[in-house]
Amino acid sequence: MDLIKSIAVAASGLRSQSGRMRVISENIANADSGPERAGAEPYRRKVPTFQRHFDRTLDAQLVALGKVQRDQSAFRVKHDPGNPAADAKGDVQMPNVNSLVEMVDMREAQRSYEANLNLISSTRRMIQRTIDILRA
Repeated sequence: MDLIKSIAVAASGLRSQSGRMRVISENIANADSGPERAGAEPYRRKVPTFQRHFDRTLDAQLVALGKVQRDQSAFRVKHDPGNPAADAKGDVQMPNVNSLVEMVDMREAQRSYEANLNLISSTRRMIQRTIDILRA
C-alpha cells in the first residue's frame, strides 16, 4: 500500500473519531439537564454515524462523520414534585442519556483515535527511514 495513502486513510479516521468524541461529550454534558418548563422535552441523546466515500485522487476509501441522529428511545422519568417541569404526578422527563454507555463509547472512540494516530506515526517513521536509506 502506498504510504501517503495510508496516512490519508488514517487522517480521515482521526477526523471522524474526533467528531464522534465531540458528540459524545455533548451527550455527557447534558445527561442530567432537565426540561426548562413543564411539557417541554429534555435533551435527546445524539448518535454519530459514519459514512465512507471513495477518494478518486488517492484511489482509497475514506471515512467521514455522517449525520448526527437523535436517539428516539424513551426518556428517563424522575420523581421530583418540586421541579417546575414536573407533570401533575410530580414526574419529570429526563434525557435519554446513560452516562455509563457514553463513557464506554468515549473510550472506544479514544482507542480508535489512538490507533489511527499510531498508524500515522509509524508510516512517518517508515518514510523517514526510506529517505535515510536513499541518502546513504
